[in-house]
Amino acid sequence: MKKFAKRFLRDNRAVTALEYGLIAGLIVVVIGATVKGLGVQLNAAFAAIVALLPAA
Repeated sequence: MKKFAKRFLRDNRAVTALEYGLIAGLIVVVIGATVKGLGVQLNAAFAAIVALLPAA
């Protein structure tokens, strides 16, 4: 059991996987914020275009 515990504590694969998971999560947050910001800007642009169109 001691051998297993020592080997488990020296194993770095889980740390690397955790780092990759954190990086992926950060990328998702950045992409989400960017898409939301672009959506707000596009909504404002289309609203301005609709306001300029004559009523049918």
